[in-house]
Amino acid sequence: VQLQASGGGLVQAGGSLRLSCAASGSIFSINDMGWYRQAPGKERELVAVITSGGSTNYADSVKGRFTISRDNAKNTVYLQMNSLKPEDTAVYYCNADVLDFSDYEADYWGQGTQVTVSS
Repeated sequence: VQLQASGGGLVQAGGSLRLSCAASGSIFSINDMGWYRQAPGKERELVAVITSGGSTNYADSVKGRFTISRDNAKNTVYLQMNSLKPEDTAVYYCNADVLDFSDYEADYWGQGTQVTVSS
C-alpha cells in the first residue's frame, strides 16, 4: 500500500491550498484517514481526521479554516485549507488505516508535502 500526497506549496497569509492524498495497492477497505503536520523543531501533530462514514475531527488551531473530506471510490483524502496563517507552515503528512485482502490492518503514511505560508 502506498499513499501519494500532493498540493503543497508557497502561499501568502490569508490564502488557500488544497492537499490531496491517494492510496493505492492491495486495499480491501480504509477506515480512518487523516492529515498530520510537523513544523521545524516541533513534534508531529494531528490536523484533521475523517472516518469511513464521514465523521470528522479537527485540531482546535484549524477549526473553521480547514476542511477534510474523502472520496471512498478513489481511496483519496483531501484537506482544504483556507485563511492560512504563517503558523500553518509545516510538512503535511497523510495517514490511512488500511485493511488489505489478507485481512491485515496497518497504518500507512504518505511522503509529506511542504506547506509554507508567508506573512
